Amino acid sequence: MRSPLSSSPDSFSVLDLAPVVPVVVVEDAADAVPLARALVAGGLPAIEVTLRTPAALDAIRAVAGEVPDAVVGAGTVITPVQVDEAVAAGARFLVSPGWTDVLLEAMRASGVPFLPGVSTTSEVVALLERGVREMKFFPAQAAGGTAYLKSLAGPLPQARFCPTGGIGPDSAPEYLALPNVGCVGGSWMLPADAVAARDWGRVEALARQAAGLSAGARCR
Repeated sequence: MRSPLSSSPDSFSVLDLAPVVPVVVVEDAADAVPLARALVAGGLPAIEVTLRTPAALDAIRAVAGEVPDAVVGAGTVITPVQVDEAVAAGARFLVSPGWTDVLLEAMRASGVPFLPGVSTTSEVVALLERGVREMKFFPAQAAGGTAYLKSLAGPLPQARFCPTGGIGPDSAPEYLALPNVGCVGGSWMLPADAVAARDWGRVEALARQAAGLSAGARCR
């Protein structure tokens, strides 16, 4: 089985790094490094830090500089300026909740892998026309869930997805069992009380459980 990381440090598929990509909202940049270390120790190296808080870029910078085994990316990227800021901070991949041609070209020009967000068949076809085959399906549960993705697999088998939005440990295996799903995004391994208490041992344990979901899902 090939490694998801090639000889080029930024030539990889986000969908192949781990079955689950933690979606992280960092309120205090000081928490970023121990949180990332806990996720990596639990088997989840791809970490999406969302650009929803003032601490996000500092968090990405800290993880990129101090947690070498993490593949830190930026989520909730919605402008070309954010693309530039995230990559300058050390983000190795980009995730958007949706896309426009302007945003898509900025992400493409960044030189790092990216997952533009889609929720309709037309958006998927439009991205395929532009040469993009790996996408974020968001908001997954609200947009039709596994039934919708199953319907896309027949006519659009070349598209692969990271569903995110409303997914938890009970629903994740059903998504991971689909042939057009490479990974899922979620935050259930980062319960608010554990993060507030800086209980990184609990985060690591939940990350390890999430990392183990893939084998069971694929063997059904």
